[in-house]
Amino acid sequence: MRKLLIVATLALLAGACGARAPLEPPPGQSLPPAPLGQAERPTAEQLLRLPTQARPERVDELLTESEEREDDRFDLPPD
Repeated sequence: MRKLLIVATLALLAGACGARAPLEPPPGQSLPPAPLGQAERPTAEQLLRLPTQARPERVDELLTESEEREDDRFDLPPD
């Protein structure tokens, strides 16, 4: 029981040790230049945001009624 308490405490402390601060480029370096056609360069947060095509939203559309499948003209028997 005591070992379980020690392990749980260490896991809690390890999970809480991360620092949260705004991202900045390393010293002596700057953010990449502005993309072609844009006047200002994007911030670090904007650069980390994934575009929709990289991470599409999930569609949870459930099948509500059974439907008869149409004939598939490409479903041919093997030769």
